[in-house]
Amino acid sequence: MTVNFTENNICSTAVYSPCKKYRYLLSRARFKSKKNILFILLNPSTATELKNDPTIARCQKRAELLGFKAFSICNLFAFRTKSPLIMKSSIDPIGPANDKIIKKSLCSADKVICAWGNHGSHLNRADTVLNIIRASGTPSYHLGLTIKSQPTHPLYLQYDVSPTKW
Repeated sequence: MTVNFTENNICSTAVYSPCKKYRYLLSRARFKSKKNILFILLNPSTATELKNDPTIARCQKRAELLGFKAFSICNLFAFRTKSPLIMKSSIDPIGPANDKIIKKSLCSADKVICAWGNHGSHLNRADTVLNIIRASGTPSYHLGLTIKSQPTHPLYLQYDVSPTKW
């Protein structure tokens, strides 16, 4: 289910499962934006087509600082929760349409920033999505690596941290 909302020349789109248990995509774009950056995070929290949560607000600001007027968010796991532990206990945290939406989003992205943190290793999901990213040919970056060699989550990173090719 795709939901659109427009305000102040910004078009916001969210793609949910029919039950809204999963959010597959969240995007914000200023009208006539040509360049799009895709962030792939861990799992969706509280952000919707109507409002940002702190992570989405930071991604939006980072996208702007990098010269992008449009950005999209996909996640390794589409299950909506604030808690990685609750996400991990879900029967199907990935969601039935997640890989399809990730592949489609990569086709329209000029750059992808991987930023899912340490929990991405659950169900070998990070490796699966990295293979999808690499197969797409979209240039991939990270904002630093954790001690477990996973791409750092963007919430608490300073804006002067530059993306590194991955």
